[in-house]
Amino acid sequence: MNPHQRAEQAARPGTRSATRSDLRARVRGYEAELIAFRRDLHRHPELGRQEFRTTRLLRERMLAAGLTPKILPGGTGMTVDILPPGHRAGAPLLAFRADIDALPIDDAKTEAPYRSTVPGRAHACGHDVHTTVVLGTALVLAQAAEAGELRQGVRLVFQPAEEVMPGGALDVIAAGGMEGVGRIYAVHCDPKVAVGRIGLKTGAITSACDQLVLSLDGPGGHTARPHLTTDLVTAIARMAADLPPALARRMDPRWGVSLVWGRIASGSASNVIPQHAELAGTVRCLELDGWREAPEALHELIARIAETHRAKWTLDYHRGVPPVVNERVTVEQLEAAMTARFASGDGPVVETTEQSLGGEDFSWYLEKAPGALARLGVRAPHDTTVRDLHQGRFDVDERAIGIGVELFCSLALEHGRV
Repeated sequence: MNPHQRAEQAARPGTRSATRSDLRARVRGYEAELIAFRRDLHRHPELGRQEFRTTRLLRERMLAAGLTPKILPGGTGMTVDILPPGHRAGAPLLAFRADIDALPIDDAKTEAPYRSTVPGRAHACGHDVHTTVVLGTALVLAQAAEAGELRQGVRLVFQPAEEVMPGGALDVIAAGGMEGVGRIYAVHCDPKVAVGRIGLKTGAITSACDQLVLSLDGPGGHTARPHLTTDLVTAIARMAADLPPALARRMDPRWGVSLVWGRIASGSASNVIPQHAELAGTVRCLELDGWREAPEALHELIARIAETHRAKWTLDYHRGVPPVVNERVTVEQLEAAMTARFASGDGPVVETTEQSLGGEDFSWYLEKAPGALARLGVRAPHDTTVRDLHQGRFDVDERAIGIGVELFCSLALEHGRV
């Protein structure tokens, strides 16, 4: 008997309909395997659309569980359907999404036995946890389907390239990964939330994030005679200083539109007016309406400033992601499942979370079906260390894995409905 078979046997409490204790026993039966899987991913992080090893490991485990994964056309990422007996063709599916890529930063957890073995690569955003949670969900639900306990079809989405633009959610959608999906769920690690809790918010929970590069061009000239040419340094300085407040006044302030520059470049000599100048930055928006209107507003404002300084201009505006806007019914389902599973006398297990200014391409799925993203608590209860996402020292309390699996399985078996 191989290790996978032993885990499945240990996780099988009986053939009767699953009770709450049955489901927890099944999840715990896979706990050691899932933690080991997460640590293996953590040691071998892969960047967006390069997740070939991660995809291979997931595929092998899906096949061992009797499931049929569909690899995405790019060779990384996959979808897996689990259907109950007698599933009606066209009946909507519940989907659970994980992102499988890592970040291009160094792992600073020098003492951790599972620290990254790849220089300049780290799972510093918790995607290894998200992946393992959805893997565990697949294993438990495959068992439930075999026992006749699954009443609705489920799709597991292992998405590549969340950390890049354009993100891998668009790859999944282009490959038909959202066809037939009636509702979709996801969790994201949150180091501010204690393990055993989740953070929820109806409405926008992340922000839109776009990237832009503004280029100005002119004939160049001598700094002694700026009136005979286009003074690009002054022009780009005016753009850098004036565009953010002008955009803020041009848009509804309730949309929370923020333009912030990250790079400015022009010139190479103190007495030469350059021929080219560039500004690069990001536009972030709290609301979907602001995200939709920002590009047109920027074009109008840039044209006015450029005309004043007689500068030619081009704007390379890269659409990133819209805000993740959590749908009310899906949030209620997540709250009901979490409360039913984990409520105790130790305090609430669901808390209201704040909207983040970060971007998350889970938003693209919500253009196709209602859904919601929850903040999964990963901070050890007595840990006072301040950690954040996208930092080399980011780590999690691995009990969060089992909690995420049980939450998702409870949605599939008890509380989730299209």
